[in-house]
Amino acid sequence: MSITPLDSIRRAIARRNGVADPTVSGSGAHGQGGRIENGLFPASHTAEELARIQELSQRNAGGPDSSQATRRRREHDREPGPIRRMVNAWWNRLLGAVYGGGFSTQEAEYEDHATRRDYLWNTLGTAVWGMAFPLLTIVSTQLVGAEEAGKFSIAFVTGTLIMIACNYGVRNFQVSDIDEKTSFASYQLNRWLCGALALACGLVYSSARGYDAQMATIGLGVYLYKVIDGVADVYEGRLQQADKLYLAGMSQTLRSAGVIAVFSVALFLTRSMPIAAMAMGITAIASLVLVTAPLALLETEKSRHVSLREVGHLFVQCAPLFGALFLFNLIESMPKFVMEGTLAYKYQLYFNALFFPAQAILLSIGFIYKPQLLRLSSIWANPRKRRRFDLIIVAVMALIVVITGACAAFMAGPGIPIMNFMYGLNFERYRTLALLMVVAGGVTAAIDFIYAIITVLRHAGDVTKIYLICFTVSVVLPVILIKLLGLMGAVVSYLAIMALLLVLLIIEYAHIRQRIERDRNPYGA
Repeated sequence: MSITPLDSIRRAIARRNGVADPTVSGSGAHGQGGRIENGLFPASHTAEELARIQELSQRNAGGPDSSQATRRRREHDREPGPIRRMVNAWWNRLLGAVYGGGFSTQEAEYEDHATRRDYLWNTLGTAVWGMAFPLLTIVSTQLVGAEEAGKFSIAFVTGTLIMIACNYGVRNFQVSDIDEKTSFASYQLNRWLCGALALACGLVYSSARGYDAQMATIGLGVYLYKVIDGVADVYEGRLQQADKLYLAGMSQTLRSAGVIAVFSVALFLTRSMPIAAMAMGITAIASLVLVTAPLALLETEKSRHVSLREVGHLFVQCAPLFGALFLFNLIESMPKFVMEGTLAYKYQLYFNALFFPAQAILLSIGFIYKPQLLRLSSIWANPRKRRRFDLIIVAVMALIVVITGACAAFMAGPGIPIMNFMYGLNFERYRTLALLMVVAGGVTAAIDFIYAIITVLRHAGDVTKIYLICFTVSVVLPVILIKLLGLMGAVVSYLAIMALLLVLLIIEYAHIRQRIERDRNPYGA
């Protein structure tokens, strides 16, 4: 019996897969009635043998039963990862809201009153937000050098003032508006107006400074990011108002982490600070449009219509708090603004790099006392607990001294070598300045705490004159010391101004306590 080429192929396939030779057939086999004849396979095979040969042929030929096809089917059937599922679910929800009558008409999906998650995500969001400036400064220094990083640093300082102007001190007023005497629509309009005015002021400042195209573009990107930070705050405040603070923390974490990642990647790929800064601003806008604003609208009740009277009331009601916050940050930033007109931009980098360890003191103390402000308010409200109130103040001030001392010891030891490694620069010659800046950080933390206590006493308006005095000093003193001592003069002037402000605040706090005690007991000693 002759063997055809097709038989040879079948025999090779059979040998490869351990099947008996399909070309061998006996007379008994021909006499069985189950043989099948078709155009490819002769009647010497049963239906079972034919199916097996076809399966093997298709598998070796890459057909529908091949290993590649099986792998594709497995990939198709595989469950997507948690991040992909979350993104898909959120995108479907956004589309459903767009085509289903609006965001406010949708049902909320996340629970409220999740205290543990509130604390966790709010702490994480604040930490990532606070670390954005130091991390981006380190990335900038490593990729484009100290001079470009210095330009970014002063733009970020200016952007922070713009963000404070955008916030206008409304957040605390908003979250304490439990009965919603002011509609969320009015809060939104107020914040968007503040954001537009703040951005316009930033652009006017850039023009007045005479920035070239590169520096103006860097400033624009950073200003956009910080304005969006301020606008997003009103939506995150709405989530806190609805007792869903953890969602606000998630929003802040996502925005801050996204900005850090996109800026770093853009700068790494292009080595262009203007491009990286603009990418940062665009990322912030995308986070607001795709996450923060929809999340607040989907997870809270529909607001009443906007009221221009309520918007105006917010501008009037929050003006004192805004004035105090803005003045304090302007005083704190004044040495940096004086440096910009006197020293090279790289010294902006050195100043801020030396300040970041000091900022850690401020953040640490904030994490400790800010969650306890409501408890402090309740303690103060009970006249019998005033001594306990005073002991808490003493304890926190002592803790500030301890943390400042620990930070100073760290900077005197491994701190400087670590900074050398992170920035790729030599900070050895600035050891003394690093210690002075740590002391300034402890003083700033004490200022922040004392001001919060004065706010608890409902006398925040009494400190405005103190800020005005220190602002006057901050305009004059840095100019003199920076011209005489350079970077050393900037650090010394900053420490001197903060120390003056702390002393004046403590004196004012003592006077406030005396007035309160006199009003409570006018016949006392």
